[in-house]
Amino acid sequence: MPDFTTLRYTLEGPVATLTLDRPEVLHALNAVMFDELENAFTTLAADPAIRAVILTGSGDRAFAAGADIRALAETDAATGLAASQRGHQVFALIQSHLEAAGKPVIAAINGVALGGGCELALACTLRIASDKARLGLPEVKLGLIPGYGGTQRLTRLIGRSAALRLMLTAQIIDAPEAFRLGLVDEVAPAADLLPRANALAQTIASMAPLAIAGVLEAVARGEDQPLAQALTTEAHIFGRLCATADKQEGLTAFLAKRPALWQGR
Repeated sequence: MPDFTTLRYTLEGPVATLTLDRPEVLHALNAVMFDELENAFTTLAADPAIRAVILTGSGDRAFAAGADIRALAETDAATGLAASQRGHQVFALIQSHLEAAGKPVIAAINGVALGGGCELALACTLRIASDKARLGLPEVKLGLIPGYGGTQRLTRLIGRSAALRLMLTAQIIDAPEAFRLGLVDEVAPAADLLPRANALAQTIASMAPLAIAGVLEAVARGEDQPLAQALTTEAHIFGRLCATADKQEGLTAFLAKRPALWQGR
């Protein structure tokens, strides 16, 4: 992994942790951070030793406070379009590169996740929030809309009405309300957030790698397909996995009551 100026990187077995690290601006997303996230996501996706990724912010105040407001203030129609498209491009790497390689990304939301920061969390596979976290998409207060995928991902995650209420009122919600809405999957005490995220990541990493990739693929492909087509997609992935060495090892290990030794083939 290259040296970064806005990110920190650590590794614990098959689990990599990326930490947003611009504490002076609560990890606001700027052009340098987008470039470094792109580099990190691409590098991690290509590393066969990495099985899961945790994304969090340094300290206990913020996951990411949003986009860089000073940079936004200087945008016009053309540069604003480019900025939105750049956010889409980088956040899409989580699904197109990491998840496509069978590596889920867990957002450990350790503080405020607002605007672009909330959108980054929405792009992740799973989300665990500290009990001190606060989340929202308050862009209408700035005369804008969420521009890094929030209007689409939030709606798909929690439903049209609940998503519209949050975005149209610029409401910022606490972690229990985010859990109630389905925006986050779990709430943990602040001191337990990273251990809980790591435990979840390690559990996923202990499963059959091709099967993990298959689940992610089936969901990603099927969510935009009619049910009949999505079921056909699922059946083909299931059939493909039935011909793998990992499937044979998984069944053999289960019958022998021993841990499986996955080969990823």
